[in-house]
Amino acid sequence: MLKEFKEFAMRGNVVDMAVGIVIGAAFGTIVKSLVADVIMPPIGLLLGGVDFTNLFVVLKAGADVAAPYASLADAQAAGAVTINYGAFINTVISFIIVAFAIFMLIKAMNSAKRKEVPAPAAAPTTKKCPKCLSEIPLAATRCAFCTSDVQ
Repeated sequence: MLKEFKEFAMRGNVVDMAVGIVIGAAFGTIVKSLVADVIMPPIGLLLGGVDFTNLFVVLKAGADVAAPYASLADAQAAGAVTINYGAFINTVISFIIVAFAIFMLIKAMNSAKRKEVPAPAAAPTTKKCPKCLSEIPLAATRCAFCTSDVQ
C-alpha cells in the first residue's frame, strides 16, 4: 500500500497541483497585503480618512467595557459582538484583484500557446481522368464516365 501511495503522490498532476496550491497561497498573501497596505489607504483618504479595517457595527457591547469603541481591536478585546463590514470590503476587493490577475494570467497563457498544427491532409482516394476530368477511384484502369483507359 505504501508503494501505491508513493506512486500516486509522485504522479505529475498531483505534484503540479501541490505546487499550484503553495504558489496560490503565497499569491493570496501578496494580494492581501496589496489591498490592505497599498490600495485601501488612498481609497480611505479619498473618502475622508476612513480606515476600512475599523468599519464595524456593534451588535452587543462587551461585558468589560461599554460602547463606543475606538477600533475593532478595542471592541474585540472588550468581548463585543460585531459585524465587521470593513474587513468584508477588504476581502471583496482582494477577491476581485485575485480573480482579475488569474484572468490575465490565463489570457496570457492562451495567447502564448502555440497555434495548433493542422492535421496532415488525408491521402487522396480518387484521381482525375485525363480525358474527361471526372473523379475516379485510384485503382480504376478505365474511366466509368468516358470509358477511356487510365494509367
